[in-house]
Amino acid sequence: MANISILGAGGWGIGIAVLLNNNGHHVTMWSAVKNEVDMLTEKRENTVSLPGIIISDDIKITENLNEAVTDKDIIVLAVASSYIRSTAARLKGLTKPGQLIINVAKGIEENTLMTMTDIIESELPDANVAVLSGPSHAEEVGRGLPTTCVAAARTKETAEYIQNIFSSMVFRVYTSPDILGVELGGALKNVIALAAGIADGLGYGDNTKAALITRGITEISRLGIAMGANKLTLYGLSGMGDLIVTCASMHSRNRRAGILIGQGYTMEEAMKEVHMVVEGVYSAKAALALAKKYNISLPIIENVNMILFGNMTAKDAVNELMMRDRTYEILWE
Repeated sequence: MANISILGAGGWGIGIAVLLNNNGHHVTMWSAVKNEVDMLTEKRENTVSLPGIIISDDIKITENLNEAVTDKDIIVLAVASSYIRSTAARLKGLTKPGQLIINVAKGIEENTLMTMTDIIESELPDANVAVLSGPSHAEEVGRGLPTTCVAAARTKETAEYIQNIFSSMVFRVYTSPDILGVELGGALKNVIALAAGIADGLGYGDNTKAALITRGITEISRLGIAMGANKLTLYGLSGMGDLIVTCASMHSRNRRAGILIGQGYTMEEAMKEVHMVVEGVYSAKAALALAKKYNISLPIIENVNMILFGNMTAKDAVNELMMRDRTYEILWE
């Protein structure tokens, strides 16, 4: 059995901790927030981020980072994407060379356009960095409902090790060499989920949702391929799979925020109402910047940015998308 540290005690961090503890591993969970640590220690539950999921007494909870990461086989970074760099920087001097670090956050850094893995490797160049992603809402993983994810790493050996650690009767893990594709799928689907939520908030139906999901994966793939990702990755678990669940589920904070925006809330009001980090808001600007860098057309993502940061109403954005120049789905020969 492995000694594993989970950095981040929000919903996803707890979901992973519960999964790994049930798999028989020795799990330590860390949070930088003292009040959160006190709550988890006393109640064995995060009543804000993941109510109803009880944390076993076997899982150690600490706010001491050195204690959390010393002599661990695996460190899982489960903080919000906006805290990945600062958390990785805090690990300097605390981790051993070749330390396996698994990123489970989903996002793109706005000012550098770096993926989470890029950030971790820039802060900890001696680490062995991998990523785990897919359709895996914490609310369901914590309850032991079946799902599948993909582990991507620099080597097949590392990916298969992660596969063996995480796999169970309720959590099936596939492996992949395409770290970039897995990360882009996980980050960009949050932007499309905002759009899907906005459509729900406007009162549109299933046809609209299906169209957004389908054209959304087209945009994700268009950008991902231009950046060097494998198209099959983006139509797999971390792309299409995660996109479907994030656009359809009320567990999705991005969809919930989008619904509120569609109902007339401002971006700031929607984020406050959701009570959690809405990753798609941060990834939207980065996705648009990447589109400009690679000269890629991403109309849905462009219009989401105009709703969030410009002066376009949600209704006008839909009209803009529907009345764009007519084009083909498959190129005529």
